[in-house]
Parts: sequence; C-alpha cells; structure tokens
Amino acid sequence: MKRIEQHYIGGARTPVTPGGVATIHDAATEAPIAEVMLGTATDAAAAVRAAAGALPAWRALGAAGRAPYLLAIADALEAAASELAQEISREVGMPLKLAQRIQVDAPIAAWRSTASLAQEFDFERTVGNSRIVLEAVGIVAAITPWNYPLHQITAKLAPALLAGCTVVLKPSELAPATTVRLIDAIERARLPAGVVNIVLGGAAVGEALVSHPEVNMLSFTGSTAVGRSIAARAAGDMKRLSLELGGKSAAVVLPGADLARAVKATLASCFLNSGQTCSATTRLIVPRQDYEPCRALLQVAAAAMIVGDPANPETRMGPLLSAAQKQRVRAFIEEGEQAGFEVIAGGSAAPVPATGYFVAPTVFGEVAADSRLATEEVFGPVLAVLCYDTREQAIALANGTPYGLAATVWAATDEDGEAVARQLRAGQVDVNGGRFNPAAPFGGFGLSGVGREGGVFGLEEFLEPKSIQLP
Repeated sequence: MKRIEQHYIGGARTPVTPGGVATIHDAATEAPIAEVMLGTATDAAAAVRAAAGALPAWRALGAAGRAPYLLAIADALEAAASELAQEISREVGMPLKLAQRIQVDAPIAAWRSTASLAQEFDFERTVGNSRIVLEAVGIVAAITPWNYPLHQITAKLAPALLAGCTVVLKPSELAPATTVRLIDAIERARLPAGVVNIVLGGAAVGEALVSHPEVNMLSFTGSTAVGRSIAARAAGDMKRLSLELGGKSAAVVLPGADLARAVKATLASCFLNSGQTCSATTRLIVPRQDYEPCRALLQVAAAAMIVGDPANPETRMGPLLSAAQKQRVRAFIEEGEQAGFEVIAGGSAAPVPATGYFVAPTVFGEVAADSRLATEEVFGPVLAVLCYDTREQAIALANGTPYGLAATVWAATDEDGEAVARQLRAGQVDVNGGRFNPAAPFGGFGLSGVGREGGVFGLEEFLEPKSIQLP
C-alpha cells in the first residue's frame, strides 16, 4: 500500500507535520490502496511564506515568460497520462475509458489552451486617458475536490499561474494520485521554487489557508455548505473569492422536442462519474402528456446502463468514491421510496456488485417539486422526473431551487430552445445537445457559487484591474 507523506513547499518535497491519516480504498474492490499523511496549520503557514517569497519574481516574469512553464507541466502530465487515468479510476470509480478522456486528457489540453492566452489576452488596455493594467491578485489558496481531481486543479492552477499569482494548493486528500503526479510534473517543468506549493491535509489545513492574512484570494470547488463557510470567514479580510459549488441542474423538455434524444442525454449526464458531478442534470422536467412515453424510454435506457468494474471496457457506470458516499446516496433513494415516488428504474433493492461502493442507477417518476429529491444535491446516480402543464410552469420548476449551475433545454427548434434558455437562472445552458465548450465561462448563480472558470473568464478571476490616469 502506497504511503503519501510529503508536501511540496518552496520547491522541495517536505515531510508532513503529523495531523492525522486518511486511508484510501479502491472504489470497486474496497481494498486499501494508499495512506495519506495529513498536515497541519504549521505546514500551511510555511507554504504561504514560500508563495510570498516567490511572488515578486514570478509576477515580473510576464505572461510570455510564464506560459512555457504551463506547457512543460502539460508535457510532463501527458507522459504519465495512462498511469494517472488508471489511478483516478481506482480512486473515484469512473470507468477507465472515460477517465482517460475526461479526467486526464481534457485537463492536459486545458493547460495548453491556458498557456496560449499569453499571446491572445490583453493584459494592458487603453480607455481614454487611462492605461488599464491587469495584474496578478497575489497569493492564491486553491482548495479542490476529489470527483475530478486533475480537472479542478487545472481550472485554478493554470490561469492563476499565467496571471502571475503564486499558489498554495490543498488538493483533496481523498484522491491523492493526482497530487503525486502533479508534483512530479512541476519538478520536471523546473517551475521556480515557491510558485506552486502543495499541502496535504484535511479541514485543519483548509481553515488555516482561509484565515491566513497573507492569502489574497481563495478559489474553492466543493459543497455549498463549505463554500458558504469559507465566504463568511473570508469576508473579514476582504479576500477575493471564487467559489464553484453545488448544483441541481434541470433538463427541460418542451413539447415537440426529440424525447428519445433528451432522455438519452439526460441519463448520460446524470449518471456520468456515478452522478458525482456538480453540473449533472439530475432533474428531468417533461410535459405531463409525455410522461408515459418518457417513462418507457427511461426504463429501457437505464436497463442498458452496465454497472461494474471500471477497468472493464463494457462498463458504463462504476462505483461511488467511498462507503460514506454510498450510504449518503442510498439514504436519498430510500427517502424517495418512502415518499411513494414511482421507481422507474433502480432503487434500493436493485442488484449491484456485492463488493465495492456501487449504487444502482435510479430514476424516480412524478417527484414532488418541493421534496428533497427535487431540491437538494444527491451527488449520486439518481434522477428525478417532474411534470408540467405550461411552459411558464416548466421554467418555474427549472428555476425552483436555490442552485443555478447548469441546465439543458430540448425543443423542436434551436430558436425556441434558446428563448427558454435565456429565462433560466443557470450559469451554463445547453440547447438541443450543444456540446461543452471549455473556453466558455463555467460557474453558477445563487448557491452554486461566485465567479467563473474557463478560458479568458477563468484568467480574469486571478487579475486585478489598475487604472493609471495619464496626462
């Protein structure tokens, strides 16, 4: 069993000040595969000092001087891409063929596309007699989750570095393989000491970074509950905040839409990564007259979802991350059953592999709009179907949660779909299967967070505008 017991601080691998141990299990077999030694506030403080010391020289290097380091990190990650995909698949449970493409290849491409912004983005602009200079926020504390470990790290680290910030990263202790590979990549890229510092740890390290007076910005991805706590604690120091939080995304099907296509795409989104995706479409909102054909389509599509070993090329859905995650999701399913909602597919009694953190892909029909199943994030493979009678009611249902991360609209025409999309309170809305655009802004309204990631919008999060008035 691998033992991970070193931070990366000031350009060197540094022993962890003991603050506890996290044991990591293979999601499909439950076998222990790693132990992560958790650091303390002392380690977090050392990392911030290193970031502060490196900031002036890194900021002075200029975007064109910083971009080659991003490309070198991408090259180093690509050299280990196959091994990393296997490791993430074992930790998180995503089928290997998807983990390779989504968890590894896409983030590597994002490192490169972010580096290209050095030539495309105007860091200085003229407005009248003012020179507008966009400069680095400063020291960034980045706290990232376990469900898409490399993707979420990349979305923060790459633009922060290009902007000229130095970073203290606290990756999730529950998916440590990415951390090990990232440290290797940073060393191979010969990144200047102190520009990126990585601290292993749990809540104690996160709290130390949130409250540290020298940290200028907090960039966090995770649950809404933790995000609200971070925002409240950061307010006293007026730290810059970027929060990518939870979601309860809706797929709105309008009359005349391609129902079969809408069902297929919604299930694919809802069950991707076993539902462990913040932007997953977990509510399907359909015309009442289409409920019966929709129900039949859902039964067939869910039955075709092969659940099992993530290493098997035939597997469409793997296990959840952990026993705790499995227990949480099953509790939601059992609550839905007790409420009397129709179980269209799956359910608590559906067969799954006996070993591993598996939950059957589950679909509930005619779910009450005010139920927990329709309003709270499950973070598992559970879809709630809601019915409506009028277009206005469909829009109200879609907007009827405090979240607003993503949504989809299915319509007879793209124009009609866009008209409804404009009325949805969500940061990203796909119309008739519009594909994901990594250069577009990603982030949410309401309890889904503050700020945006992706492309120039993600870069701007780490920049402060300064106006220099000239004669």
